[in-house]
Amino acid sequence: MNKDIKSIAIVRLSALGDIVNSAVVLQFIHEQFPHAKIDWITEEVFAPLLQAHPLINNIHTVNLKKLKKQKSFTLLKETITYLNSLEKFDIVIDIQGLIKSSIVSRIISKNTHGFDKNSIREPLASLLYKTSSSIAYDENIVKRNCFVVADALGFEIDDKMLLNKSAVFPHATYPHAKSDKKNVVIVIGASWESKKYPKEDVVKLCNELKQNCLIIWGNEEEKEDGMWVCENSQYAILAPKLSLVELISYIGSCDLLIGNDTGPTHMAWAQNIPSITLFGPTTTRMIYETPKNIGIKSPSEVDIFKIDKNDFSINKIKIETIVEKAEELLNGF
Repeated sequence: MNKDIKSIAIVRLSALGDIVNSAVVLQFIHEQFPHAKIDWITEEVFAPLLQAHPLINNIHTVNLKKLKKQKSFTLLKETITYLNSLEKFDIVIDIQGLIKSSIVSRIISKNTHGFDKNSIREPLASLLYKTSSSIAYDENIVKRNCFVVADALGFEIDDKMLLNKSAVFPHATYPHAKSDKKNVVIVIGASWESKKYPKEDVVKLCNELKQNCLIIWGNEEEKEDGMWVCENSQYAILAPKLSLVELISYIGSCDLLIGNDTGPTHMAWAQNIPSITLFGPTTTRMIYETPKNIGIKSPSEVDIFKIDKNDFSINKIKIETIVEKAEELLNGF
């Protein structure tokens, strides 16, 4: 381990769930390098999630989505100039492993570390790293994130450390309404339609649970679906509009979260809240399962090297199975 490292940059540009699952490394880096400054480079839209983190020295943002959409040479030049202006870090670690993230990393510094060509979705990205790590692409995503960081810095993050982790994000207590019922957050939205559990089944789930089922939403379409669920179940309650920071507190103050493979669902694991993640076109590889954070996979076969976004098998997950696991978790296993 190189204890002379004083400045570290983490590159994880997107998406929400991936940033949540990557941020766990901060506490382990700090344990090994308590005096090192840790900066994070991310897409502008996700900066608020990391803004108040006590272990992050600075957050640097890019807007690659805007750059791709506008195809502006001026914006490209401004982005490169900004990245070149950052301090020269002792090491830059690209957790994302895409060509875009490797380019960002290399602009910042030549002393970059990432996944090798056999461990990465876009092998060309590995050409821009000075050093690299080898780990199977189909390995658990949280373990991959931890391994590439720990390997770059010369220490190990093991299962015991992950099972005993502190909450990943600081958060305030959210004042859920006082009730004799448990507060169960239910995530209904996702980036892919095939990841969503049918709203009709969400209604049945709420009616079976008979708890305060708090339906969170992130856009108007999800809000409409959430309102429909609330209109059809006396146990469903529509959550208020929440910022990313408020969402962390909202989830961190609940008794259980049930959701699909998406960012808010991963926040429950991050904050050490019991959770059930429902999988259709993806697999339990996307979460770090613990006794109180479990995954339920649909019967479909998944090729993680070629994800089928038309796999709607999540709707085959039985409500009884979810309710059984939920009651176990709500009753303390």
